[in-house]
Amino acid sequence: MTSADRPAPPTGLSRERRPGATVVALRGELDMATAPALREALRIALRDPGALVVIDLADVTFCDASGLALLVGTRRRTEREGAAVVLAAPRPHLARLLEISGLDRYFSVHRTVEAAGLAGPGGGSAAA
Repeated sequence: MTSADRPAPPTGLSRERRPGATVVALRGELDMATAPALREALRIALRDPGALVVIDLADVTFCDASGLALLVGTRRRTEREGAAVVLAAPRPHLARLLEISGLDRYFSVHRTVEAAGLAGPGGGSAAA
């Protein structure tokens, strides 16, 4: 079975509490069709987020403007509650989209979840 024959992974998320951070791993497609359900799931997952929220993008297979808006809205909502939001482990296509859109300057973007969890809050891209 080739990768083209495999069904796409279901879109969703998981949440993990770590010392000093909440890690939310997104998976699947972040697009117009999935954004409303993911927005609600993120609201639930990020109740009482702690001081730092790391959004793990390693399993995101596709992202359009609706997906980017979802990330921006999540940051705005979460920061109102006093938590910093950083992005971690975007695949090359998503890292490029963040760069093209300028959102790599709005979010702190890290190569791994571990690097994001150890980094301080703040904007801008990190090479960690």
